[in-house]
Amino acid sequence: MGNLYYGNTADPILIPDPVLAHLKVVAATKLRRGESFTVSWAHSPAGGAGGRTTLWLQPAIPLRFVFQTNEPEQLNPDLLKEMANEANSSAGLTIDLDARIPAVVASPAPTGRTPRPRFAA
Repeated sequence: MGNLYYGNTADPILIPDPVLAHLKVVAATKLRRGESFTVSWAHSPAGGAGGRTTLWLQPAIPLRFVFQTNEPEQLNPDLLKEMANEANSSAGLTIDLDARIPAVVASPAPTGRTPRPRFAA
């Protein structure tokens, strides 16, 4: 479970590493361009209190991503595109903290070509 630190608060937002890795790429891309957006998620029912949270992400607000694992997560290009499209919408990006992100595996490549990613079943 990774931690997202937003603003000057010392309290982290717990997000699974694979979801956090994808969020990091989308956020870094948009914020680098000076674009603001919202990111929302539903609270886990296991915590007792339902509800949801929405954050306004913009370049002037400090943002830090801390991952539990040492190795970088493998990114799913289709999911990144979907998340980027959502982040570009007026509704903003909604993440699922319980999402299972499909693994990406390299398919055999013809001689002299770079392997193209494909999704595992």
